[in-house]
Amino acid sequence: MAPLRVGVVGLRGIGQIHATSHAENPLSDLVAVCDVIKDRADEVAAKHKVKAYTRLQDMLDAHPDLDIVDVCTGGHENGGWHFEPAMMALAAGKNVLVEKPISNDIAEAREMVRFAAEKDVYLGCNLNHYFTEPARLARGLMDEGKIGEQIYCLHRMGFIGGEDIYKRGGGPNFEDFPYSHTKAFLAHPFSLMRHFCGDITHVQAFMDRPGFRRHAGDLMVSIASIHVRFVSGAIGYMFSQRGDATMGMGGWWSFELGGSKGTFVIENCVEKLSYFPAPKPGEKFGLGEQPVPIVTNTGAKDFGITFPSRINAFLEDVSRAVPKNKLRASGRDALATLEYTFAAIESYEQGGALVRPHALPALKRDLKDQ
Repeated sequence: MAPLRVGVVGLRGIGQIHATSHAENPLSDLVAVCDVIKDRADEVAAKHKVKAYTRLQDMLDAHPDLDIVDVCTGGHENGGWHFEPAMMALAAGKNVLVEKPISNDIAEAREMVRFAAEKDVYLGCNLNHYFTEPARLARGLMDEGKIGEQIYCLHRMGFIGGEDIYKRGGGPNFEDFPYSHTKAFLAHPFSLMRHFCGDITHVQAFMDRPGFRRHAGDLMVSIASIHVRFVSGAIGYMFSQRGDATMGMGGWWSFELGGSKGTFVIENCVEKLSYFPAPKPGEKFGLGEQPVPIVTNTGAKDFGITFPSRINAFLEDVSRAVPKNKLRASGRDALATLEYTFAAIESYEQGGALVRPHALPALKRDLKDQ
């Protein structure tokens, strides 16, 4: 099978990671890169020995046989420039992989998903936090019936930080946008909660910014405490922060899913999975005691390994022509995270009111999947 011909649009840090991932993957043939900054496009193109462009339409015209356009543009709130290049590529009949969040605008995100379905092409998003070995093993525990009926999930995610090292930053993409952290960051924890626990039906959120941000005139709403209910009836809690504190056990990222048969905990995203089996008949545990966990430590700590893993999954799915409804980390999945994010913002603005997220578009099954 011939490798898929790929062009990458947007070549700042994340875009360069995507370009390198494609260049090093045998399923991908990186043929072109594009950035509005000519020097940046030329530098990345020279590194990978491909063509450079400053306009996406020029790249599409020059390479009509492109299979995939990988959209890594930024913009305000890190998603403000995703819509136009993604829609242009979709209109040209190209499969599209877009960075998260799928957009910073919910109406645009809904239109991207709708249009991809109309054009019958793949639209994926870089929801890379569950393309890891601990997540794969955790899913295996669920498939083997070792979790049972889901009862709760807990997810914490946030950069290490605190008042003494706080520096106002984030650049123009974040400055003066109160929900820049919320929109850019919550795509990941919401995607993970939904990956393991299913669709969310209710959202209640409390958000704020600490005093040292207020004193600096920083408008970013950087702390989020969000309570959710899943369609299964399970409940969940998610906490996120942007370098406002240093979290303890589990490091910068931890996820716990508890069920009637057992509980798993993932720490530091790529590093460790612990499984705690529920007591069997005859077993008793006093307060302060717990089952001996089965621990898998991958030895990995570099979050960067999630990028080539997730990109490889997209390349695999497109190469194998999987049914659109079975695309991993699809545009519809990304839209779900944004619907939950906007529901959380609405709840916060209403003083913690309970909000039902906007319904997702119907999941259509491919004819070949009947």
